[in-house]
Amino acid sequence: MGRHKLKKFAEVEEMKNVFSKPEHLKGKWREEVFKNEGDVVVEMGCAHGDYARALGEKFSDKNFIGIDRKGDRLWSASKKSSGEDNVVFCWCEGEHLEEYFADGEINEVWITFPDPHSKPCKANRRLISPRFLKVYKKVVKKDGVVHLKTDNKELFDYAVEVLEESNVDQLEIIRDVHGQDEIPELLQIKTYYEKKFIAEGKPIFYLKFSI
Repeated sequence: MGRHKLKKFAEVEEMKNVFSKPEHLKGKWREEVFKNEGDVVVEMGCAHGDYARALGEKFSDKNFIGIDRKGDRLWSASKKSSGEDNVVFCWCEGEHLEEYFADGEINEVWITFPDPHSKPCKANRRLISPRFLKVYKKVVKKDGVVHLKTDNKELFDYAVEVLEESNVDQLEIIRDVHGQDEIPELLQIKTYYEKKFIAEGKPIFYLKFSI
C-alpha cells in the first residue's frame, strides 16, 4: 500500500464527519450525531460522497449517512464537504449494517450506481441481493423505502427478479429516468458518472420499494 494512501487512512480516522466501524452509535445516530429527530437515510457505497451531499442539500430536514468500505474514498468525501450538519460518512462494510444501526433505525436506503459484480459467482455481493435484503429488512423501519439507481441493465433486471420473488411492497420501476417528460424531483440529482452515462446515450434505471 502506498504511503499517500496510508496517510489518508490515518487522517480519515481523525475526521469529525467520518465514523469508523461505529458500534457505539447503534441506536443513537439521531441523538448523538445529528441532534435531531429527522429521518435517517443511508447511501450504500457512497464513494466520494457526491450523491449523499446533494441529497443533504436538497432535503435539509433529513439526516444522511454515506457508507463505503474504502477509507481513501471517504477521505475525499470528507474533504469535499462544506460543513453540512446533516451529512456524515461511515467507514465500514455494508453487510455489517446490523452492527452499527438498531432495528428500524433507518428510514431510507439509497443504492446508487453500485458495482454490478457481473460474474454469477459474485451475485451475493450485489447490494440488492437476497443477502442484503435480509439486512435492510432488519435495520430499515417498517414501510421504509429502498432506492436503486444504475446504468447497468443486467444488474437492474436481476434486481427486479429478486424483488418480485421476494414479494416486496410498492415496487416502482422506471427504465429510463431521463427519457421521461417530467423527472421527479427526487431523481433530478446527477453525479459525475451519471452525467457521463447520459452523454454516452445510456439509459438510467431506477426502482424503489417498501421494505
